[in-house]
Amino acid sequence: MELPRLLDGRLKLRHLVLVDALTEHGSIVAAAAHLRITQPGLTRTLHELEDMLGVTLYERGPRGVTPTLYGTAFTAHARAVLAQITQAGQHIAELADARRGTVRVGTHLAGSNLLLPRTVARFKASRPNVTVVIREATPDVLLTELEAGRIDLIVGRLTSLPDPGMTVRRTLYNEPVRLVTRRQHPARLLAKPELKDLAGFPWILPGDGTALRGELEQVFLRHELPLPANRIECTSILTVRTLLVETDVIAALPLLIAEEDSRTVVLPVSLEPMSHTVGVTVSANRPASPAVDALLTEFDVVAAEMRQQLYPDGMTDGQLGIGQAWRTRRTIAP
Repeated sequence: MELPRLLDGRLKLRHLVLVDALTEHGSIVAAAAHLRITQPGLTRTLHELEDMLGVTLYERGPRGVTPTLYGTAFTAHARAVLAQITQAGQHIAELADARRGTVRVGTHLAGSNLLLPRTVARFKASRPNVTVVIREATPDVLLTELEAGRIDLIVGRLTSLPDPGMTVRRTLYNEPVRLVTRRQHPARLLAKPELKDLAGFPWILPGDGTALRGELEQVFLRHELPLPANRIECTSILTVRTLLVETDVIAALPLLIAEEDSRTVVLPVSLEPMSHTVGVTVSANRPASPAVDALLTEFDVVAAEMRQQLYPDGMTDGQLGIGQAWRTRRTIAP
């Protein structure tokens, strides 16, 4: 096919914004509402873009629209352009006044409990006028937000989601997963409890399909045990913590969550080799702004303190020199 002429003045930013919204929301109705334009206006703009490209970007169906092969490819490029433009505005604003700016952080459970609050506190102590926006969501949603430039980085458990060279991921520390209860829990009366002794208690499990849930299922399978019949499925740390201290539930949580709350204790039951690999994910296709770069440096400092807290007798997971390795990895061409 003839190469589309996209620099002849016809392609507008509104075309890129439309593709981003349409792919994200999956329907013309939802995308139009998100962009605050009429459905006929959105459809007309989409037809303009498809005429320019000479291909169909979306398949129309009874439940919405689905990107074609061309639509998926063009969405990735559109989001990269929009992210660069957003980053350019932020960069110029920070260069004009280095004491101000905005850093947008995406997070999920493993990073939101201690690492992120401690890092933000250190960061704000030296940069009080930089706004830190924190968004909590699932890892797949956060990766889409990072690709589109709507967040600057992700902190939390490093997942096994597909990553076609679009991001740079850096491990900060490995945090063991342990079984946690309240201090007055009946299981603490057991001299040497085993997993089979705990199956009859109520449990809190992560939601079906999450990485931690899959690992727990494997643990029970290795011990030839079914999942506890009396269970709650929840990923909200606030809800989990309240249930832990007020009822006799058992939960599998990152070690530091339990250690930071005097009302909870860790049961002496091994879940090896379960652990959370906690780290930071940034885009591989755009340089960090000064404020983002400063926040990443603070993550290095706080992570070193947390590794010392987790491994007071010395590092055992090859994490030494993380700050220098991280900065080397992030040195990319703009």
